[in-house]
Amino acid sequence: MIEDRWLSVEEIAAYLGVKRDTVYKWIERKAMPAHKVGRLWKFRRREVDAWITSGEGGRPPEAADDR
Repeated sequence: MIEDRWLSVEEIAAYLGVKRDTVYKWIERKAMPAHKVGRLWKFRRREVDAWITSGEGGRPPEAADDR
């Protein structure tokens, strides 16, 4: 159950090896799977992993909009 907990922006950034600002840009521009809880963004590791392995994380924002 601990492995399935919600991750913060800081935790998901560390997990992916990127900066927090990059995570915020991905949410806005690349539809990174994130859930707003009050004022905070929260993430499920398995959703982010699936997003990356699907190739969505590497697509330019305009290509993602053309689906």
